[in-house]
Amino acid sequence: MTITDIDADLKDRDALLQQARHLRVSGRLPAALAVLARLEAAYPRFSRLYQERAHCHIGLGDAPAALAALHAAVRLNPTLPASWDMLEQLSRRAGDTAQATMAARHLSTLKQLPREVVMANSLLADGDLGPAERVIRDYLRRAGGNVGALHLLARIRQESGATEEAETLLEAVLANAPDYHEARLDYAMVLLQQQKHLPARQQAGHLLAYDPDNRDYLKQYAAACIGLGDYEPLIAIYDRLLAGEALSAAEIADLRLWRAAALKITGNQAEAIADYRAALEALPSHGAAWFGLANLKTWRFSDDDIVRMRAAESATTLQDMDRVYLCFALGKALEDRAEFAGSWAYYAKGNAVRRQTARYRPEVAEAALARLKSVFTAEFFAERAGWGLADPAPIFVLGLPRSGSTLIEQILASHSQVEGTQELTLIGRYAAELCGQDPECGLPLDIEALRHLSPDAARALGERFLAETRTFRRLSRPFFIDKMPNNFWHIGLIHLILPHATIIDIRREPMGCGFSNLKQLFGTINQEFSYDPLHMGRHYRAYLDLMRHWDKVLPGRVLRVHYEDVVGDIEGSVQRMMRHCGLPFEPACLAFHETRRSVRTPSSEQVRRPINREGLDQWQNFAPWLEPLKEALGGALNTYRL
Repeated sequence: MTITDIDADLKDRDALLQQARHLRVSGRLPAALAVLARLEAAYPRFSRLYQERAHCHIGLGDAPAALAALHAAVRLNPTLPASWDMLEQLSRRAGDTAQATMAARHLSTLKQLPREVVMANSLLADGDLGPAERVIRDYLRRAGGNVGALHLLARIRQESGATEEAETLLEAVLANAPDYHEARLDYAMVLLQQQKHLPARQQAGHLLAYDPDNRDYLKQYAAACIGLGDYEPLIAIYDRLLAGEALSAAEIADLRLWRAAALKITGNQAEAIADYRAALEALPSHGAAWFGLANLKTWRFSDDDIVRMRAAESATTLQDMDRVYLCFALGKALEDRAEFAGSWAYYAKGNAVRRQTARYRPEVAEAALARLKSVFTAEFFAERAGWGLADPAPIFVLGLPRSGSTLIEQILASHSQVEGTQELTLIGRYAAELCGQDPECGLPLDIEALRHLSPDAARALGERFLAETRTFRRLSRPFFIDKMPNNFWHIGLIHLILPHATIIDIRREPMGCGFSNLKQLFGTINQEFSYDPLHMGRHYRAYLDLMRHWDKVLPGRVLRVHYEDVVGDIEGSVQRMMRHCGLPFEPACLAFHETRRSVRTPSSEQVRRPINREGLDQWQNFAPWLEPLKEALGGALNTYRL
């Protein structure tokens, strides 16, 4: 969303605030409070509505209500001089000297700052990014390189989504004020937002050297470790954070949840379960913790668990994402009990709530597919033969989610010459840098831009990929895996910059694949096509269409592996993959479940067990409710193996 969009969105908010002020000044205080209640329902984090509410309560002679409103205002926005002033006066009248002194100190601090800096800070706190930026830029034009103002501008640009500009501004701030720790923490956050995990961890480490027990620094360091796939240090970090004093139930629950996730990924399931349970003891309605247990795949919920989850999910005050988590957990719990109708009802409800905030539109993805096919022709590649970096180290395992890519990665990573990393986002980022990114599907916008890529630029991108993935290669093996399923969109770019890389497409039968996606909750904004049966079916067809195109314009470039074939003949499938990778067969690949390594995906526990046919036909239990998926898949049901 641009600053212009944000400004437009806030017009109604400001109009309501003005209406409340007019009513108050006119002496119609109850009417003003009614307008403010409407404003709070729409914008609960708008600090100035609480300040205005305090004015109303003062007019009504209700000092306790005014104090409560003022505390809410300064908690959301500590740069409101009028709120601190009223808070000081009311606290003195109530005999609360400590509160009055604290308010006076805050007010004094604000009075020492430039008026424009206070104003811009206040606007930023309320989400008024456009006005905040205009105020602070105007001040900087007059005040020069004030590091505090530059830091504030960086925060505004970061909130506006301009993370690269924010990074540049923060670098300038730290060059002039290297001990400005608040700016350095923001710098680490901006680096992390751009998935520059190693430098983000270095910045957090710098801060921890100054203050080893700072909780914000520890959390930032932990977040960078997660991005790097380095889970071993996390347990100790979370232990330190849990040892803090006076932790809220919500913070305890979150820390236990994060610790459980790290334990799960590193293969310590029993300890992970204990931490998920501890999170739920702290906060029984913590949907993410319930879903964490369900997402172990091997966990079975008790009768009491299901009663507790149902009670939590039925609460009208539950946040949407907690409801989504609980619905998917309940769907899994009832599926395990063969209560398929009830299970599907919860899966469908979870998908419906999640779909409300999804941006994915199948027609947009299909338009991106058409653009890809129009640019990446056989002639395009023939004219660019020999481009890129001739390094065979990368092995790309791609396809649709829930198709068996984690299994293939685990098999390959059990080979002595191959290292598993994680689902790397680099190729998608390069495509976005070169072509722009469609906000509704995350795919490249201007594919034509790749026609202007030079041989040197293509080689440089290949070198950059090898350099940036080095962080994830801790075993120094000759080959490594990038298991990002969505890279099937970018096979043309991969071939252009890394022509000797290995590419393996793992494909699963469409009904099984579709159902597995529909019952899987993915993180953040990932795989948004998976929350609607119609979108899922169309996405599968788009995938088939594009893979056939790659086969046509790059014949023999991609090895297709069918999940059902791997389950039916693992040794034959492994032999075939090894030949394609140019590697000798090793028996360890057949004993993949014995390989100890971190696995981040939902299949982490499944690939730690011997291969089985358990999931192949699960969708048939839900056949009565999957007709929309079957209709959307259409001819793909019969042609997916072609």
